[in-house]
Amino acid sequence: MAHKINSECIKCGACAAVCPVGAISEGDTQFAIDPGLCIDCGACAAVCPVGAISPGE
Repeated sequence: MAHKINSECIKCGACAAVCPVGAISEGDTQFAIDPGLCIDCGACAAVCPVGAISPGE
């Protein structure tokens, strides 16, 4: 399952910078992960300063 970014996202961009497959893009209010591209590596969750990224269900 792809990781998900919740509403706690502060749009810092740290997650997008470390995504090895470019699955994270900036939206109007927060970043978002494309589930079709996400390889579920967890690199994004490891660098999120506010813990806004978690494994999808």
